Amino acid sequence: MSVQSRRSFLKTLSMAAGAAVAPRALFGQAKKHRPNVLLIFTDDQGSIDVNCYGAKDLITPHLDRLAREGTRFSQFYVAAPVCSPSRAALMTGRYPQRAGVPGNVSSTHGYAGMPTEQVTIAEMMKAAGYVTGHVGKWHLGYTPETMPNGQGYDYSFGHMGGCIDNYSHFFYWQGPNRHDLWENGQEIWRDGDFFGDLIVNECKHFIEENRENPFFLYWAINMPHYPLQGVEKWREKYKHLGAPRRMYAAFVSTLDEMIGEVVTHLDKLGLREDTIVIFLSDHGHSQEMRTFGGGGDPGPYRGHKFTLWEGGIRVPCIVSWPGRIPKNAVRDQTAISIDWMPTIAEYCGVPAPKRKIDGKSIVSLIESDSASSPHDVLHWESGKHWAVRQGNWKLVHNGPATEENGKKLPKVENFLSNIAQDVTETKNLAQEHPDIVQRLTNLHQNWIREVQQK
Repeated sequence: MSVQSRRSFLKTLSMAAGAAVAPRALFGQAKKHRPNVLLIFTDDQGSIDVNCYGAKDLITPHLDRLAREGTRFSQFYVAAPVCSPSRAALMTGRYPQRAGVPGNVSSTHGYAGMPTEQVTIAEMMKAAGYVTGHVGKWHLGYTPETMPNGQGYDYSFGHMGGCIDNYSHFFYWQGPNRHDLWENGQEIWRDGDFFGDLIVNECKHFIEENRENPFFLYWAINMPHYPLQGVEKWREKYKHLGAPRRMYAAFVSTLDEMIGEVVTHLDKLGLREDTIVIFLSDHGHSQEMRTFGGGGDPGPYRGHKFTLWEGGIRVPCIVSWPGRIPKNAVRDQTAISIDWMPTIAEYCGVPAPKRKIDGKSIVSLIESDSASSPHDVLHWESGKHWAVRQGNWKLVHNGPATEENGKKLPKVENFLSNIAQDVTETKNLAQEHPDIVQRLTNLHQNWIREVQQK
């Protein structure tokens, strides 16, 4: 889709959406029937690193409250095991390859990222009359056209690259060191202010300013991604844990407290029952040297960030909308991050983009534990490393070596597992079932040809 075609599409979508909501507006009921959406996306948070997901050594009361007041997923995936493609998939409802972001984009000012012909959730919601906001991390482009304001956001505050120091707001991880803090495309300075406090305040301000309007707020929290800079209260609380778990744990509880403050603000303003809150991580925990070699916990799952083992792509995910979706419910069906665009569209009564969307609405799944997953097959590809899951069968190709509980598991060309029987991905069934390996390989090869057609 060309830039001109994209603009024409958005204009048409806006007109259609306006027609759809006009009758409600005439009766002054537009706000009542159109929920707000707060989409929270954390960074490098391990598969079970929330208390309600099984973490025994973490304190996460606010995320646990969201789970009690809503529905959490036990088999929720993201579309990539690394930042930019995972974010592109969430924003577009498309697999990263179709969204034009198969790998990380540059953290350098002046470099483009996700192609502008893509249609984001923000553009979808804005065309339907929503006020749209981005707060936090972006990592999908560093030019005016590919920064948030060029991709459908009325308001944007945060950093454009992959990470920042939380006090100086500099990117130090690929020279030369450079400052990275922006508001609506303009560089700003907040020397010494903790970034966590800044983004909480920005979220609260955005919500308060738009309390009378339907809003979509994408809050991309840059935690617990390195540098692990949890606040003193939590550093003290976890000092009994060994390194690097104690540094990581302090950052997880820091972000949990931040989420609690924003959700409490929704309560204070009387907006909680009018707001869908969605929480998920962008992928599994990091084992990079810059995060002290680990700290996150995949639980029983093999792998971590950068890998397509379960620990790299299976993430905590919770949705809460008091009075509208089930409380304290667990859904075991498979779902994936690209599903949120069509799901949000259905819940909000917003027209979805008239183009190929890989995600499927999971409204029926959320509302009933007897509903089937909308996906027969799921695909992932990261360089020469790819995976496909059909039913309970999962094939990982060129899966990297990992070390799990002191046991080294070697790299292997094809690793086949039955997730229902072996969620640890430690028993390779490829030789026992060459027919299944071939079937899944064929499925993935056909998918690659199709998804590259955009």
